[in-house]
Amino acid sequence: MCQKGNIRTKILALVTILLFLLATGKSSYASFTIQDEKKLGKEFYEKLKNKDLLIKNPKVNDYINKIGQNILSHTNKSPFHFTFSVIKSSGINAFATPGGYIYVYEGLIKLVENESQLAGVLSHEMAHVKSRHIAQIIEKSQKLSLATLVAILAGAFLGGGGEGTAAIASFSMATATTLNLKYSREHEEEADRKGMSYLVSTGYDGRAMLNFMRIMRRYEFYSNSIPSYFLTHPGTSDRIRYLDGLLQTTYKKRGAKSIIGGLNRIKTILALNKEDLNSSLKYFQNELREYPNDLNFTHGLAVIQCRMGQTTESLKNFLWALKQSPLDEDILRDLGICYFNTGKTKNAIKSLRKAYSINKNDPDIVLYLGKSYETLNNYSTALDLYKRFLRNNPDNTNIYYNLAMAYGKTGNPGDSHYNFGTYFKKKNKPKSALFHFKAALKYFPPDTDKRNKIKKEINSINQ
Repeated sequence: MCQKGNIRTKILALVTILLFLLATGKSSYASFTIQDEKKLGKEFYEKLKNKDLLIKNPKVNDYINKIGQNILSHTNKSPFHFTFSVIKSSGINAFATPGGYIYVYEGLIKLVENESQLAGVLSHEMAHVKSRHIAQIIEKSQKLSLATLVAILAGAFLGGGGEGTAAIASFSMATATTLNLKYSREHEEEADRKGMSYLVSTGYDGRAMLNFMRIMRRYEFYSNSIPSYFLTHPGTSDRIRYLDGLLQTTYKKRGAKSIIGGLNRIKTILALNKEDLNSSLKYFQNELREYPNDLNFTHGLAVIQCRMGQTTESLKNFLWALKQSPLDEDILRDLGICYFNTGKTKNAIKSLRKAYSINKNDPDIVLYLGKSYETLNNYSTALDLYKRFLRNNPDNTNIYYNLAMAYGKTGNPGDSHYNFGTYFKKKNKPKSALFHFKAALKYFPPDTDKRNKIKKEINSINQ
């Protein structure tokens, strides 16, 4: 409930900002141009990103982008540059906004059974963009400002699982009903027809689109709720019949269920992002009942068990997963973190060093390897790792505390005080920050870059 409340708050703030920024936009659209679509889509995307509503995990984003770009390479050229993103929500939804922006909810990714079904969803949304369906709807309205259009977009597409009620409430019901943003039956038929063509041309099994719709129908039946996907993609029964007809007459040849590979790893990453350990535990237990020997779900279960203090069971599952894939950087990293958090520091270093040899840029590998060396009083090695972490993660606040401690232990009080000052400034504790910045000054000669930098920090706090 807390997470949904946070999402509602962010969406309301998003719509408010969009209304403010775009209030001076065009008052109506006799013709909603390609440039209009790009502007609207980009503004919407930037605000979603700035409000932290999009998944940032590079592996998740790389996966969804690879699928999308692979499908695009088998379609006709488009005036839009496509961007594929995953929204932080357990809702079951996917949508496309003008300008080539495709969004998939993480709840939908966890629901699909295979990659081809996810590719089918992306293909359908690409078809909406390429066919300019939203532009067609907007062009029929002559009295809506760009600001109102953005608000309606937020209300329509971010309404998954009740999460969009705040957005819809931000403008009057009269305004909200002025433009019906639901796709028409003709739009859905065209998107299914073109989407099926994209999917099959890429090499996927065309039956995936039909199977996904049937899964959604089962979900609707057993959950006693309407998936938000159905709210903006109407005519489910008609779509199922139409897709079945296409498969019977045009797309009889079967294709692949997976081309990029790694769907279950992506599902595991998404499930491990949740703060509710009990629900994550149940998720992995349920998946393992259906796929008892799945490496990824066993790995995910091991991580959750370690976080819950079930160390014996956790290590058993970790070691089984590692035996199946000895050079898996994710398993090695998470096993190392588990060892570290349970006080087995030497084992942590052994596992994390293997992971580090595979990927020197994974922030958690670098950070926990540094923490492990610091625990064993190897401060110089820890300091090098903390510096590496900082280069790639300058916005991380806590790393400055780690750096301060490591500098102090290696006989560098000036840099120790400087990093303590930076840490406390970022923590909004100006008195503590000033104390450490002033203490750092005496360790750096006049007219040096570091001393001048510290003076600027002191002045900024005083001001």
